[in-house]
Amino acid sequence: QVQLVESGGGLVQPGGSLRLSCAASGSIFSINVMGWYRQPAGKERELVARITRDDTTNYADSVKGRFTIFRDNAKNTVYLQMNSLKPEDTAVYYCHAAQPGYLYYWGQGTQVAVSS
Repeated sequence: QVQLVESGGGLVQPGGSLRLSCAASGSIFSINVMGWYRQPAGKERELVARITRDDTTNYADSVKGRFTIFRDNAKNTVYLQMNSLKPEDTAVYYCHAAQPGYLYYWGQGTQVAVSS
């Protein structure tokens, strides 16, 4: 009942910045939490950041102080601002949303590459 569309990925140099966007549609009123996961090539998917309906946030230790998750409720969009990017941040980044009743949704993923 929820569709997620990510955008904003690309290729950047180390130290650069990107802002990822995730637009949600469908049963927006029922979403309790949204977040971002990432999956480096050949590795497991891991939590990057999430934000709850009461605006509580948490971050992976590897991105604390560099990444910020926030949302614009009027646009039904959650963002991930990524600063001071490192090569180890290279991964496919996936938007995630959760509803009550153990309902989980994923976006299609957007590639972030940090190189040179």
